[in-house]
Amino acid sequence: MSLEVIVLAAGKGKRMQSDLPKVLHTLAGRPLINHVLETAMALNPRAVHVVCSHDDESVRAVSDGDAVRWVVQAEQRGTGHAVQQALPGVSGDALVLVMYADVPLVRCETLRTLISRAGHSGVSLLTAIVEDPTGYGRILRDSEGRIEGIVEERDATDDQRAINEVNTGILVAPVQALGRWLARVTNDNDQKEYYLTDVAALANQDNVVIQGLAAPTMEEVLGVNSRQDLALLERVHQRRLAAALMDHGVTVIDPSRLDIRGQVTAGRDCVLDINVVLEGAVALGDRVSIGPNNVIRNATIGDDVVVLANCVIERATLGAGARIGPFARIRPGVVIEERVHIGNFVEIKNSELRAGAKVNHLSYVGDTTVGRNTNIGAGVITCNYDGARKHRTEIGDDVFVGSNSQLVAPVKVGQGATVGAGSTITSDVPERALAVTRARQRHVSGWRRPRKDTKR
Repeated sequence: MSLEVIVLAAGKGKRMQSDLPKVLHTLAGRPLINHVLETAMALNPRAVHVVCSHDDESVRAVSDGDAVRWVVQAEQRGTGHAVQQALPGVSGDALVLVMYADVPLVRCETLRTLISRAGHSGVSLLTAIVEDPTGYGRILRDSEGRIEGIVEERDATDDQRAINEVNTGILVAPVQALGRWLARVTNDNDQKEYYLTDVAALANQDNVVIQGLAAPTMEEVLGVNSRQDLALLERVHQRRLAAALMDHGVTVIDPSRLDIRGQVTAGRDCVLDINVVLEGAVALGDRVSIGPNNVIRNATIGDDVVVLANCVIERATLGAGARIGPFARIRPGVVIEERVHIGNFVEIKNSELRAGAKVNHLSYVGDTTVGRNTNIGAGVITCNYDGARKHRTEIGDDVFVGSNSQLVAPVKVGQGATVGAGSTITSDVPERALAVTRARQRHVSGWRRPRKDTKR
């Protein structure tokens, strides 16, 4: 039998206290539903059906619309009713896996085992063993340990509430049998809803074997119903991601203070200090050291790069042996070659810095090419914007630009040239020339500084 997946995403999430649909709240920088769809797609199903409410255009907008079939549940009448809305679009020979868009951390390995337990004609339920089962439906077993049903807590007896094996809601069943059972489900319960969980009792009545699989951890099957739940799952997920990096040879100083919001690859012997945020596609070479309080977004960082504390690096490429920070900002479009030094309170934007260049203190370099082994002094600014258009500055190899200078683009500074400190350069500087534009120093003898009148 081929596999098809039904993802339930129509819940409003009232406890989130938000105008945003619950499944669009983010985990590790991505909407909850995207985590679930990624897991579903990894199972290679024939089709994925997402059940959403009639006004969830925003949910469709963040998901891959070409990869899923969208189904509307116009009226919220329970999980069983939601699955019924999707069944007409499921192939008649399919094995159906039901997932939830607000349960983002279930693993593919767990789901594959669950699917294999169902076989071709049976039913399999993902359960969990918990110390405190409050709020969950309880798994009912007969005297021989066979699953015979599920009871929601609000409908359970005192003895049933003492059961610590609970239902996660995730199940696998053949589509034809699932359709027959859902047609027999009633809303004779406290919520007046059509529960998907009633399928278990109906399958038992039809003498269908129900296989139970206990999730490896409760964290894997936790859902998001509140912002507290979301914060809890964020840390669970981040610990997973940190563990994966450590398994590949990365030192994470404190896994509880690392945030990964994208796809990160890393070489050997990298070190990530506390409060590092990695967003988007981040590639770290070997022996990269990232200091505390850094944000790195969509960047490629070469071997032996050192990023000191409190830097922001976005859509940039850093070559081997570069040294960045502290307190540096590397903006989009920057290519830094090997052995470049970018120091404290330096901002670089849309520029290329060739091997061995240095911009060490309190400078802004924008829309600029900086040549090999060139030194940019403290307080240097490339004036790249005239109020309407951006212009480019070209600085050759082995140039020395003195402190507190301004290079007014478009302008070129030739190879080996020197710009004296405090100069404003508005025209091209020839190779190996000295450019000085500051006024000549003079002294006024006997000059007295103005003083305030003394109060009487």
